[in-house]
Amino acid sequence: MKTRDCLKTKHGKDLTFGSEEKKPTTFPLGSLPCQFWIIPSILGSSILYILSDDHWETISAWIYGFGLSGLFIVSTIFHTISWKKRHLRTVEHCLHMFDRMVIYFFIAASYAPWLNLRELGPWASHMRWVIWIMASVGTIYVFFFHERYKLVELVCYVIMGFFPAVVIISMPNRDGLLELVAGGFFYCLGTVFFKSDGRIPFAHAIWHLFVATGAGIHYYAIWRYLYRPDTVEAKTSR
Repeated sequence: MKTRDCLKTKHGKDLTFGSEEKKPTTFPLGSLPCQFWIIPSILGSSILYILSDDHWETISAWIYGFGLSGLFIVSTIFHTISWKKRHLRTVEHCLHMFDRMVIYFFIAASYAPWLNLRELGPWASHMRWVIWIMASVGTIYVFFFHERYKLVELVCYVIMGFFPAVVIISMPNRDGLLELVAGGFFYCLGTVFFKSDGRIPFAHAIWHLFVATGAGIHYYAIWRYLYRPDTVEAKTSR
């Protein structure tokens, strides 16, 4: 009985085998899109690094690369542990928290190239550091309230995903805006399947497909409009 008690979280969730904690279905199928995107995300990030012409482009490439590849790597590790090591409930719980935390930093990293390399107005330039404060607050929220208020957590992701977009729209150079909207559309549509896990067949796998598609569209926009050699970009005065 003591062994069973020690495998509970601080909020009383039982992490032993057979507990009623809801888990994503369709393992390992659900993690296949993430596994597939690990190598392309690393290679794509390396391409942006190679194409960088100054230190700001280099920094933005590193930030975006770590956020992009980190999202798929962490998600793959979590889903693999959940599928293969069901007796490691405590480890699985920590990885689940990390999987949720990395989403906040992935969102911030996805906006970093646009905020760092595009011309911004005086007030809009503050978004460069505001978005990282939002990611940090979201991480703290997950640490203390993981899985307690799932709807609130989803709303936080959506707000963080859309709030910086207001700054992007206000930029003088709006090249790439269509791709940003398209990628955001796939993310938002994917949340329908994310919240339907257990009710729609293969919902979790479909959710990951939407995430991979949205990430792919956003990467293409960053490469084409911010890093492609023949693209003339208005840089921020630093």
